[in-house]
Amino acid sequence: MMDKTFEPAAVEARISKAWDEAGAFKAGRGAQPGAEPYCIVIPPPNVTGSLHMGHALNNTLQDVLCRFERLRGKDVLWQPGTDHAGIATQMVVERKLAAENKTDRRTMGREAFLAEVWKWKEESGGTIVNQLRRLGASCDWSRERFTMDEGLSAAVLKVFVSLHKQGLIYRAKRLVNWDPKFQTAISDIEVLQIEKNGSFKWERGGEEAFDPAKLDKVLNRDPNGHLYYFNYPLEGATYDADDASTFITVATTRPETMLGDTGIAVHPDNETIGHLIGRKAVLPLVGRIIPIVPDDYADPEKGTGAVKITPAHDFNDFEVGKRHQLDVVNILDGEARILLAGNEDFLAGAKPDDETLALDGLDRFVARRRVVAMMAERGFLAKVEPHGHTVPHGDRSDVVIEPWLTDQWYVDVKPLAERSIKAVQDGRTKFTPENWTKVFYDWLENIEPWCVSRQLWWGHQIPAWYGPDGEVFVAESEAEAQTLAMAHYGDTVALTRDEDVLDTWFSSALWPFSTLGWPEQTAELKHYYPTATLVTAFDIIFFWVARMMMMGLNVMDEVPFKDVYIHAIVRDEKGAKMSKSKGNVIDPLVLVDQYGADALRFTLAAMAAQGRDIKLSTQRVEGYRNFATKIWNAARFAEINGCARADGFDPAAVKQPLNRWILSEAAQAAEEIAAGIPSFRFNEAAGAAYRFVWNQFCDWYLELAKPVLQGEGVDAAARAETQATVAYVIDLICQLLHPFMPFLTEELWAQKTGAGAPRKLAAGDDALVCLTRWPDLSGLKDAAAEAEIGFVVDLISDIRSVRSEVNVPAGTQAPLVLVNASAATRATIESWRPMIERLARVSDIAFETAAPAQSAQIIVRGEVAALPLAGLIDLEAERSRLTKELAKLDQDIAVVEKKLGNPDFMARAPDEIVEENRERRAAAEARKTKIAEALARLA
Repeated sequence: MMDKTFEPAAVEARISKAWDEAGAFKAGRGAQPGAEPYCIVIPPPNVTGSLHMGHALNNTLQDVLCRFERLRGKDVLWQPGTDHAGIATQMVVERKLAAENKTDRRTMGREAFLAEVWKWKEESGGTIVNQLRRLGASCDWSRERFTMDEGLSAAVLKVFVSLHKQGLIYRAKRLVNWDPKFQTAISDIEVLQIEKNGSFKWERGGEEAFDPAKLDKVLNRDPNGHLYYFNYPLEGATYDADDASTFITVATTRPETMLGDTGIAVHPDNETIGHLIGRKAVLPLVGRIIPIVPDDYADPEKGTGAVKITPAHDFNDFEVGKRHQLDVVNILDGEARILLAGNEDFLAGAKPDDETLALDGLDRFVARRRVVAMMAERGFLAKVEPHGHTVPHGDRSDVVIEPWLTDQWYVDVKPLAERSIKAVQDGRTKFTPENWTKVFYDWLENIEPWCVSRQLWWGHQIPAWYGPDGEVFVAESEAEAQTLAMAHYGDTVALTRDEDVLDTWFSSALWPFSTLGWPEQTAELKHYYPTATLVTAFDIIFFWVARMMMMGLNVMDEVPFKDVYIHAIVRDEKGAKMSKSKGNVIDPLVLVDQYGADALRFTLAAMAAQGRDIKLSTQRVEGYRNFATKIWNAARFAEINGCARADGFDPAAVKQPLNRWILSEAAQAAEEIAAGIPSFRFNEAAGAAYRFVWNQFCDWYLELAKPVLQGEGVDAAARAETQATVAYVIDLICQLLHPFMPFLTEELWAQKTGAGAPRKLAAGDDALVCLTRWPDLSGLKDAAAEAEIGFVVDLISDIRSVRSEVNVPAGTQAPLVLVNASAATRATIESWRPMIERLARVSDIAFETAAPAQSAQIIVRGEVAALPLAGLIDLEAERSRLTKELAKLDQDIAVVEKKLGNPDFMARAPDEIVEENRERRAAAEARKTKIAEALARLA
């Protein structure tokens, strides 16, 4: 006897253990002989990570694909693994050491610190893997990889050396995103742009003198959010703050960087100050003579029209500097302190006084205040105003990131990008939704060299060794580097290895082939590469998808995947992005604990419409928990009513129209699910499964079957056929729903294993539903059964809707009249009269040639049905009520449309508020249509 309720917490761990013991998800398990390979590589979560809602969505969709293709008999490998997450892991371990009052990593030394990191990884690094298993992820866990494991490390070394030999990896001095707290370069994805806006305002010639103490007070709260206007004297002119012909005015949000200015850009078509192009200015506080150059980068409509150029501290300025061969002067050290003493680049051509040189060693933001004060004291400060702008911050350090000039290793990705673009253009890799293809092209067509070095200890140490004169030798091992050095120097010399490590994304870029065994030519690599599908989020198209494409084509001479599905993001129920600061983060594991993994999985799949973000509410998850309960209750109903598999049951041979109808609907649902999943229309596939199971099977079929299952004097053959059909369809439901709800379906499959005759499946292992074959229901579609039962279902549904719309009291029975009904409809009505009368609360059914007066008319599949309402409701009062509601809806729609038509509202309102108003309008319009239909029926 089945338990009264389905308790996910009592089932999930046991089911997971059964899958593990059976090796259910090992590569190729359950595949048909000679089956087509189907491989997905998991986007490796950070080893430091815990499951968040993005992981839950991403891995649910991957699992749906893998379980479905496994059921279809393909040779499936879902390759799992984790990323070493360089900066995140190093930060976690450093914090741990600090909490334990141990020494810091620099005192400890590299080797001892890395030992601590590996120890932490072994003790705590498996958290997210265990959480993915709780979600039901059907990966081949026996093949779990780690981006720092021995095999992947060998792959990284080999690729780095190969790219260096091809001339695609080189070392150069360029600007990078520099994190002064962690003292390392970081990637763009690790940079958060935070909006800043100050409050201090001052202008020369105003009522008040400049008060540096007031500015200090504001900048102590936040050093950002202001625009400072400085006058730079023109060479050869006697500076006079009141004579604009003696200076050129520039504006900056980072005053301290002026110490590194080496030029001023003016647009060549600038009519106001274009005449100054070709002249030179004297850099205040420094005394350096800097040229005024023509460049389109200077927008005449912005600021003063003149842009100070600091090539060492701004990415755009760096490019302007290259175009005009300007000097590059770095005035910051690695901790973002002013660096002037002994700085030959700064001192060359400069005439700083002692007060300027005293800035040396100051923190950048302290120096900012001093520079502004000094410029004011010397008459060069023209204005300060609040200025809204974004300021880059490290996503983990939470400090302002500096564009900083330093020696780093780079990959020349332009030629690699060109091959990747062509592969997509040729259709070898396809993006879904298709609009992401353009995003992919745009980025690759404008790609910059990729900085791959990081100033960390945790990661793949760069395989480069330096000779005594700085000559570099790139090799897979120190022994190979020594061989290269011997050839170069003609003698043995001491070599020093580069201390930097590679960007985490470098090893991740090799993931599709390195996890399959490359550089070894393994059987798995030959069989599963290129992989079938990549499922990922839009925010790493550049950082991961594009780089995997480039590396795959370079190393394997083949694309790494045939399909890339880009899913949307999970937001809160109002459409706002989840964030800890907003307090709206939903923990997927809390939902799993409350409602079960299946309910969360089905929710995410059912809402995963292509190109549309998911607005997640716990009520929606609770609703799909109720769906699981409904299925369980249906299975218990079947058990109570003796529904079990019958020996020799042939679904194609059933005779009862009701049984033929549910089998036909099952065939239709299976077809829609099988069309939706591989085309990444997960919501449509889940919707088809939901409609079939809840609406057609549970609500209608079992209800209509009750008289046959429970009535007295029922034909024994009809009852036996219905019992066998119910049992057969429950098995089908386990298979059709399995990709979405694996725990529930596996438990139901096990519960029903002993119910009746043994299952006779075409192929697969029937001990576990996950290893069975997707059902072949061809030939079961039955138009005649659908016409008969479909008419009954639609008639009852429409009568219920009309009764609700016009406020017929729930307990009141109403007569039903069929107008000029066809012979087939008459026959159907007579066959199902008792059921229609009971379920639609109909007192009597008559056949007439015209509809009675004061009746609500319904069109059901071309037939006219009428509900006489005289005496049941006050028709005039009901018309009045509906008319008032219609007018109120018109007012509501007008209010919303006024908002949505207001450019100021559309510009200022958060996206989620705009979307909320659009949904409110759509709901009101849908309700208006219903009310109009109800009024029309009462006309």
